[in-house]
Amino acid sequence: MSDFLNRMKSAAKADLKTIVLPEGEDPRTIVAATKIIEEGLAKLVILGNPDDINVPGATVIDPRNAEKHEEYAQKFAELRAKKGVTIEQARAQVMDATYFGTMMVKMGEADGMVGGAVHSTGDMLRPALQIVKTAPGINTVSGFFIMNHPQKTEKSCFLFADCAVTPEPTSEQLVDIAVCSEKSARVFLAEEPKIALLSFSTKGSAKHPLVEKVQEAARMIKEKYPELPIDGELQADAALVEEVGQLKAKGSKVAGHANVFIFPDLNAGNISYKLVQRLGGFDAYGPICQGFAKPINDLSRGCNVDDIVGTVALTAIEASIN
Repeated sequence: MSDFLNRMKSAAKADLKTIVLPEGEDPRTIVAATKIIEEGLAKLVILGNPDDINVPGATVIDPRNAEKHEEYAQKFAELRAKKGVTIEQARAQVMDATYFGTMMVKMGEADGMVGGAVHSTGDMLRPALQIVKTAPGINTVSGFFIMNHPQKTEKSCFLFADCAVTPEPTSEQLVDIAVCSEKSARVFLAEEPKIALLSFSTKGSAKHPLVEKVQEAARMIKEKYPELPIDGELQADAALVEEVGQLKAKGSKVAGHANVFIFPDLNAGNISYKLVQRLGGFDAYGPICQGFAKPINDLSRGCNVDDIVGTVALTAIEASIN
């Protein structure tokens, strides 16, 4: 196990959170839940048929006949009243495990939720956007990866965002992604964040509307959040390599030292994390969603048991900063 994952598990154990797993019908989820309880990483609520789920130490709830069903339905109808949702529709909706689990998080009866082994990303994030909604002052949900090299001791841990959610972020959305990433980096990285807004241009070396989008995001951040350790626009080498950074962005406190990379779009972010993972030998932990008022995280449907265990640990830690 990597030092990063060891550190994350130790942090989760130190401040136990309640995490809901909405996919009790999935065998991987059950095996993962057993490991989570055995390792003491979180308190668990598993949603599904109690007759089919046997995880000692976990609470099992069937949304179809749960004690809280009517309370959750009433609250959901209230939250979605402007969208025309009736109480009858709400009662039917919260029988769905992802909606029931999200209501648990909303009502403070769970600290976070992890799913997606069975459900699509849309099916996981839709109830979160409808119920939990975004954090105060934030309008954009994004997904980050922690990229950690298990052998390196220097420049071994980075945060990449957005790699999972927003295909073509506007300048305003890049601001949200950067602000959330700074907060996430302070929790998940073992060093102070230094944030690079990435582009194919450094400090005006190229002229293009795509460059201008990143430049505008940098201007907005420096105006609204002058305390953030951020610079842009920077090319990847200028952000990462000190000699290049000082040559291309002389005087920058971020250039050459960045450990948080904000990508200009989802193409760049998703491709980059996979290349760094496959060619660079880095472990990729995520995607972890940020921007929600409370932590809701989406697994890949190709995930394995260890992926679920690790994501629960990261979600528990994320809950500690919300």
